[in-house]
Amino acid sequence: MKIPFPRRICYALGFIVATSLIVFALYLQQVKGEEPCPLCIFQRVAMTTLGLVFLLGTIHDPQSPKLIRLYAILGGGFASLGAAIAARQVWLQHLPPDQVPSCGPGLNYILKAHPFFNALQIVLKGSGECAVVGWKFAGLAISEWSLLWFLALGLWAIIQSANTR
Repeated sequence: MKIPFPRRICYALGFIVATSLIVFALYLQQVKGEEPCPLCIFQRVAMTTLGLVFLLGTIHDPQSPKLIRLYAILGGGFASLGAAIAARQVWLQHLPPDQVPSCGPGLNYILKAHPFFNALQIVLKGSGECAVVGWKFAGLAISEWSLLWFLALGLWAIIQSANTR
């Protein structure tokens, strides 16, 4: 697929979108009072990392096919990770109420009380607070929008490897 813009501009657009999504998440938290659950926080980390990949691509503007592929792999990888976390939360939010896991301790406590990889495993299982649907737009919850944006930005990162301008 050929894109009519230079790759550097495409990376910059990816960075702007990822940054805008993080800023909007912070707005929802600070202004609208939407407290992020542990899965939301990990999605923010994945989106921030994906944004940094796009920023590095913008600054570096790789020309060699190997480096271009590396950026596509990194961008696609972080987007896939974020999409997997968002998909887990979407699944939790669509469980019948009697099947939703009970609420667990906060992320800070989990990270302090357990080794990192055990804490990661606990968080990725999700808990009751991850199943709560708060803010919605156009009928979709934040987690569903997050999943869509991760898929779109992942595809955008991968398409850059075919961009020959």
